[in-house]
Amino acid sequence: MISLFVKEINFFFSSLIGFIIIGMFILINGILLWSNISSVNILDYGYANMDMFFSISPILLLFFIPALSMRIFSEEYNTGTIELLLTKPLSYFQIIIGKFLSIFFIVILSIIPTFIYVFSIYY
Repeated sequence: MISLFVKEINFFFSSLIGFIIIGMFILINGILLWSNISSVNILDYGYANMDMFFSISPILLLFFIPALSMRIFSEEYNTGTIELLLTKPLSYFQIIIGKFLSIFFIVILSIIPTFIYVFSIYY
């Protein structure tokens, strides 16, 4: 299960698509929160708090997480490695948990840079 987790993380960050997806999440989140093109920006809210961030970020995550997770099993089928994976001494539960933990880790890695917003609003 741990080897599957490491394989998925390495596969995600070995291609450019991993960095593009995380970068798009941070870029869209930053544009919506700090520019005047949206109605949920922090600058027009009146006082500095994170309410706008917590109202727009879950909506972005509703699109971000399925974009990551749907790709996990489709790549296995497209490359033909699903047969190899199923013949390993892993149960279906361990395969699903390994893939889930890799997606969870990637989502946490993409949320960590948004802590910059907390420090910028605080100061």
